[in-house]
Amino acid sequence: MTSHTKPVATTEYDDVIQAAQAYIDGYRSGDIAGIEKAFHEDAIMWGHAGDELLQGPAIPVFASFFKTMGASPNTRSRLDILAIAPTAAVVRVDMENDVVGASYHDFLSLLKIEGQWKIISKIFQRYA
Repeated sequence: MTSHTKPVATTEYDDVIQAAQAYIDGYRSGDIAGIEKAFHEDAIMWGHAGDELLQGPAIPVFASFFKTMGASPNTRSRLDILAIAPTAAVVRVDMENDVVGASYHDFLSLLKIEGQWKIISKIFQRYA
């Protein structure tokens, strides 16, 4: 007999999007607490801003950005789950018009850790 057990419950998709949305909400409000809710404390980020390669620990990078630049309330975004497994997921973020008018493509890697989805890494391309 063939098993028809689904490895990932539909509710997991909602939980992954919730974690990614916490990042977007924190970014829009300039609130590091939102970023801390979404990202694992040891999360990293790498990406290109024009020709410059940027990298660092995610939470301190966002804290510095918010302190310098503030909130991005006019930012628009779209979230798409590209892949999901029982304890791992990848989300694409299409984001436009941050506080300096920049737009981004982010690719978030999430792991389910102790029952919660957390962003463990972000790679990005920034467009002026």
